[in-house]
Amino acid sequence: MVKSSVSRMLAGNGLFYPIIGFASFIAFLYLSFGDLWVNYSKEINLSFVERNGTQFYVDGKAFYVNGWNSYWLMDHAADYSTRPRIRTMLQASAKMGLTVCRTWAFNDGGYNALQISPGKFDEKVFRALDHVIAEARRNGIRLILSLVNNLQAYGGKTQYVKWAWEEGVALSSSNDSFFYDPSIRRYFKNYVKTVLTRRNIYTGIEYRDDPTIFAWELINEPRCMTDPSGDTLQDWIEEMSTFVKSIDRKHLLTVGLEGFYGPRSPKKSIANPEVWAADLGSDFIRNSILSTVDFASVHVYPDHWFHHKNFEEMLKFAAKWMLSHIEDGDRELKKPVLFTEFGLSNDNEDFEPAQRDRFLKMVLDVIYKSAKRNRSGAGSFFWQFLVERMERFNDEYGIVPWENPSTYRLITDQSCRLAKVQGLLSTQAEHLKNFCAPRN
Repeated sequence: MVKSSVSRMLAGNGLFYPIIGFASFIAFLYLSFGDLWVNYSKEINLSFVERNGTQFYVDGKAFYVNGWNSYWLMDHAADYSTRPRIRTMLQASAKMGLTVCRTWAFNDGGYNALQISPGKFDEKVFRALDHVIAEARRNGIRLILSLVNNLQAYGGKTQYVKWAWEEGVALSSSNDSFFYDPSIRRYFKNYVKTVLTRRNIYTGIEYRDDPTIFAWELINEPRCMTDPSGDTLQDWIEEMSTFVKSIDRKHLLTVGLEGFYGPRSPKKSIANPEVWAADLGSDFIRNSILSTVDFASVHVYPDHWFHHKNFEEMLKFAAKWMLSHIEDGDRELKKPVLFTEFGLSNDNEDFEPAQRDRFLKMVLDVIYKSAKRNRSGAGSFFWQFLVERMERFNDEYGIVPWENPSTYRLITDQSCRLAKVQGLLSTQAEHLKNFCAPRN
């Protein structure tokens, strides 16, 4: 009744439609630029993560990572209907005591592409990445940002080769020409420079100056199978890591390896899952030992690598796999080792929910023991965490952690254990003090 009377009054004065039009305009501005009005002045102060030998440090204290993967953050931030998921994920993770998220800072040539074509960027998607970084900062979460995919998902090296081929400058249509084609290398360097020097519209900080970013990752799971000697990929890593460091010397850098030992490694026959692993063109030691690479990365997917082992055999292998790489970090690399992806598929024929928790606990236990002994195993990252109503983004490894009480307990227990070793970080204190105290 009141609403209709007001409407008649405004209409009688000829003001109804102008006001409605103005309101629509304001709504449009909010949908387009609404985050510019969000108060980002209350972010938690973060310091850069540094490395000294085999350990990470923050403000002079050892820093061990209980982290996770949510590769989809930028993509979902680009659509206002899904943008709230970023805050939900980051807030929930902070409450679990998680400290670092690994996510994609790339999307090449597809839907919600950050890089539409070589050197051409979508400002809307860049603002989405700005939003992700600003939200992470507000919640005291650091980010590992990966710069390109070896796989075809979200463009990857396949898209770079396609662009060069379409422009008539490609040397080869092989996906692996990404690593050696001069034109494609220029494409990628331009992309890297654009991202590293981007000024966040919400915080006013260039990415290369923002301690919210834990590290850059050159490429997710690099393989160059057309050159199993490893020389092609090694040359690319040397060139690109040097290029990144020429622009940004404040942040740490890793390659993004799965951890397989190459044909020249004495461990190729005793630590690799199977013979094929030595012929992928990568080599954990050789690729990671470069002075421009600050820490090593390893993935742990025994059920993906083996097809004829039972769960107990895979669990035993995974533990041995982790310890082998921690040994490498201590003795060969003299650098920290992060297990940046680990998971167990729920599509395995003999899968039982309890198996996943046993596998996760094994990984977390190895990291905790390494931290207690000041060894190089510096942290781990679950693959992957989702929020509700994201079923189509699940790849058989994903979980909504707060919907799985036993898994949730494992995550928070690890946060408490690492906090006991390193001391509570200032960003964790509010969330962890209450529920860690009874456990300690």
